[in-house]
Amino acid sequence: MRIFGKRLFHMHIRFLVLLILFGILSVSCKKESDISAKANTAALNELFDDYHQFKLSINPIEATKAGYTQFNDTIANYVSDAYQYHLFEKYNGFLERINTIDTIELTNTQKLSLGVMQWDCELKKEGLEQPLVVITSPIYNLPTLEIFPLGQIQSLHLYVPQLAGGTSVHPFNTVKDYEDWLKRIEDYLTFLDTSMAKMKKGIENELVLPKVLIRKMIPQLDNFADSTVEDHLFFKPIKQMPNTISDTDAQRLTKAYSEIISKELIPKYQELRTFLEQHYLPKGRSTAGIGALPGGPQTYQYLIRLHTTTNMTADEIHELGKREVARIRAEMEIAKEQIGFNGDLMAFLEQVRDDKSQIPYDDAAGVLAHFKSIEQKIDAKLDDVFNLRPKAGFEVRRTEAFREASASAEYVPGSKDATRPGVFYVPIPEPEKFNVLTSEALFLHEAIPGHHFQLSLQQENKDLPEFLHPESMGVFVEGWALYAESLGRELGLYDDPYQYFGMLSMEMHRAIRLVVDTGLHAKGWTREQAIAYSLENEADSEAGIIAEIERYMATPGQALSYKLGQLKIRELRTKAEKSLGDAFNVKDFHDQVLNSGSLPLLLLESKIDKWIMDQKSKN
Repeated sequence: MRIFGKRLFHMHIRFLVLLILFGILSVSCKKESDISAKANTAALNELFDDYHQFKLSINPIEATKAGYTQFNDTIANYVSDAYQYHLFEKYNGFLERINTIDTIELTNTQKLSLGVMQWDCELKKEGLEQPLVVITSPIYNLPTLEIFPLGQIQSLHLYVPQLAGGTSVHPFNTVKDYEDWLKRIEDYLTFLDTSMAKMKKGIENELVLPKVLIRKMIPQLDNFADSTVEDHLFFKPIKQMPNTISDTDAQRLTKAYSEIISKELIPKYQELRTFLEQHYLPKGRSTAGIGALPGGPQTYQYLIRLHTTTNMTADEIHELGKREVARIRAEMEIAKEQIGFNGDLMAFLEQVRDDKSQIPYDDAAGVLAHFKSIEQKIDAKLDDVFNLRPKAGFEVRRTEAFREASASAEYVPGSKDATRPGVFYVPIPEPEKFNVLTSEALFLHEAIPGHHFQLSLQQENKDLPEFLHPESMGVFVEGWALYAESLGRELGLYDDPYQYFGMLSMEMHRAIRLVVDTGLHAKGWTREQAIAYSLENEADSEAGIIAEIERYMATPGQALSYKLGQLKIRELRTKAEKSLGDAFNVKDFHDQVLNSGSLPLLLLESKIDKWIMDQKSKN
């Protein structure tokens, strides 16, 4: 017994020693694991920070828009070969670094953010390898074909004058702000030279814009080519110079602005106009879509992936569009009957285009006040549908006169710190012809709770890495905005049957885009075929439809993002409603869609599926 007791005692001692050693090893392993996890997190944060700085540097106007000032003296020459080479090398490097990150220990938000970064790098790098090179331009972070650096819409030669007027995103408050803009003008002049060189090369290779688009571009240059210095839009900041700038600096800046406008800008605009009129227009093509160009079909399929984050083919999207047009048309028939119109839908569409009850204003002020009244109606119901609300302010403004004739309604986000409000721009070239049929749906889309909510909440979200704050992934951003149009009745709108019909008309407009965009760029449709198809199915004016079709001609694939994004968000809401039943809360669903920034549709679907499972486990 003594021997056994002694052995037992020694066994206890050995067991205690083993426990102590195991504890030491466990603590050591835990410390090593903690160190490894911290190193992984540090590497991830450094990766996100570096990518953020990279994105600011390659798109300095977007940086200014988001409230970052370190690149306020720069405009990227994004169509230059050097810029494209730089992008390719950087995307490669970031993809290599992404592969070194251990995703097991990451939070769901970190995983989503890393997934968006990887998607962005891979797709943007692939764009640079396309037959018709695709580059991200400073125009709302949209892609541009290298061979078509300028166009009649969404083009830098139209966007820079917006900034030059002194009421857009570039600040004109200090001497440095004014000096920064002078440097930006120099960069802009270089960009115009490079653009003309690329277009000359395009002429040599028979890669040119359609004639009809070139004709629209030429008169856009007149105000800048023919104006006097004092009346020039680029001189406007001098006329609005703040009193805080000293007389000495004011005189120096006035002279500098006068000289750069008279000696460089006006001559450059004249040179560009002459080039377009005498050299580019005569070589313009008669076909409408890029599918007719060498390498066009492959590049268009890439643009579908870029704009929709799906692998759908042009044929699949074309047929989906036709089905959606048929579905919405049936709903429009029901709405037309509720209004009490006895004729067919085409006759009703024709009537509402010129219906005096839908054209009630004589001046732009009345139109703007109309949109403000919509905002007030929505505000009373927002708490029933949304938890999240942006801090940024909001304004409705008339689109500037120099671009109003060709512009669509649009939203420009405020600054990241909410000191500059978001702006809903409404083109009102002829107030006495402004039709309000779609005004409620338009406000829901462009303003509240559409772009203003989504984009403002995104850049105000402190849980997201900063590179995601200005991200504008079209299929998510435009998909959300089109989905927002369907929330009208939940937000106290569409009590007027004409406005409800207007919403259906807006949705029809986006469904038509699936058909005509793929028709133009993949099926050989002419401009006239696309115009005729639109006129048969929607209530917009012929002039408005022509402007839209020509927009699709200039920006292949972009118009697909709206409807495909909306369909996915609506599909996910329906899935959540069916899965959760009485436990479904629309405000919580909207939180999930809006609290992670812009996501590719696959990542959004994965996130919502996980949220549904989590909600079911709680109940």
